[in-house]
Amino acid sequence: MYHERFCEEPFWQGTRSSVFTGTGLHPDAYTNTEFFEVEQDRLYERAWVVVGCVPEVADVGRLLVRRVGQRSVIVVRGADGKVRAFLNSCRHRGTELAEADCSVNGTIRCPYHRWGYGLDGQLRATPFFDEVERPDFDRANFGLFEVRVATWGPLIFVCLSDATPPLLAWLGDLPQRLAGYKLDEWSLRREQTLEIEANWKLITENYQEYYHLTWIHPELSKVSRVEDHSRFQGPGMYVGQTTTPVSSGDNGIWLSLPQAGDLDGSDSVSGRHIALFPNVMMSVLPNHLAVLRIEPTAPGHTRETLSLLLPPDAVTGGESSVAQADFDETAAFWIDLNSEDIDICERGQRGLSRGAVPPGPLAPRFEEPLNRFHNMVADMFCVDDLAGYLPPRGDCPGDDERYGTSTNPNPPSIDVG
Repeated sequence: MYHERFCEEPFWQGTRSSVFTGTGLHPDAYTNTEFFEVEQDRLYERAWVVVGCVPEVADVGRLLVRRVGQRSVIVVRGADGKVRAFLNSCRHRGTELAEADCSVNGTIRCPYHRWGYGLDGQLRATPFFDEVERPDFDRANFGLFEVRVATWGPLIFVCLSDATPPLLAWLGDLPQRLAGYKLDEWSLRREQTLEIEANWKLITENYQEYYHLTWIHPELSKVSRVEDHSRFQGPGMYVGQTTTPVSSGDNGIWLSLPQAGDLDGSDSVSGRHIALFPNVMMSVLPNHLAVLRIEPTAPGHTRETLSLLLPPDAVTGGESSVAQADFDETAAFWIDLNSEDIDICERGQRGLSRGAVPPGPLAPRFEEPLNRFHNMVADMFCVDDLAGYLPPRGDCPGDDERYGTSTNPNPPSIDVG
């Protein structure tokens, strides 16, 4: 049974105000076990949740095991090339089919009684089951329980609710905004998974704002300067900002790798930073892509996977050891940057858990994305039927009234009025 106050508008009173008068979220949103349980049900089991990168299931039979809300889901590529997702539970007596990512040779087999399923989820084998006939049994009725899955760019999404609008409605104009990068052609080059002692919302909130940049990330602030930030968001379940121009800084790390081909004038000089609701952050640079996927496991604990991808024409080995060294340096930069964020997020979690002070005001210039994100969270708690749910609108084309941020010197075409 839900703790009803979390699903009622009075709990979100500060959130529902504008960024000029609103506050951050109540400490319970980060620390309370009952809130976390409702959140898993009302938010994660109804949202389009990113569960991995498409290159992770490039091969037929490659199987991913992911948690979505309180459910375990398997994602697999079939012999027909289609990516499907199923609940990780045998249709015989519910046994977990796989406990970790693996590869299967055409059959997903239950470890208990060896029922076997095709990569399309259809039940193919039931050893010894028919030694005594059951007239009411038809294998066609006992395939794996399929759930919604879709891909966009390099990302795989799963949605457990049939009522949630389709993925493209969820994404809004984001595919159009990032179309020039052709991200579906980029390749996965490195991954790192970390355990973080902080609530998942603190991690994505930290990514969304650049108020902390100067103090927490002195090196990043040289290549993604505060004065070069502006908003980059239209209608859709995301918040976004851009650094234009992105600079090389003192060491040239961000610009050392070969750039993707055919980028327009704005994409070729900018860094796009997107927090896609609820659980992925992506920084799209002209020459590399960093994806941070978060998986909440407890109110104060999150599993995070950092994935680095490169455009198809980037050389990272074999022909060019220098390019490989450049990539290694870029990866090290991201790992160091992420470590700085993890440290401050864990400190934020400790403060919320031990202090639990009332939420404070948001800074309009820097923290408007948080207000937008907080309202998405509130919607997922308070809206019972998502069938007609409309994602928040974005900035108007040509709108320079963006809470103090400077005008983008090289705006993307989609934002030109």
